[in-house]
Amino acid sequence: MSFQAYLDNIQAKTARSPDDFRNYAAERGWTDASGLRAGVKAGAIVADLKEQFGLGHGHAMAIVALLKGAKREGDA
Repeated sequence: MSFQAYLDNIQAKTARSPDDFRNYAAERGWTDASGLRAGVKAGAIVADLKEQFGLGHGHAMAIVALLKGAKREGDA
């Protein structure tokens, strides 16, 4: 499955776009202008996304990759 397919599935499930998740992460203090803040652990983000949005582990990790800037919309 491509990264974009993960994002599309997440949006279909949650009705939230990648930008919505970026804003959510900023509100939670996980990110700043450069990406994921130092000391923020992927596990904490994954646990929150599972609880708040009902995401599975793989989909939550896709959001973490998006927040890190490791992957972007449209990536295969």
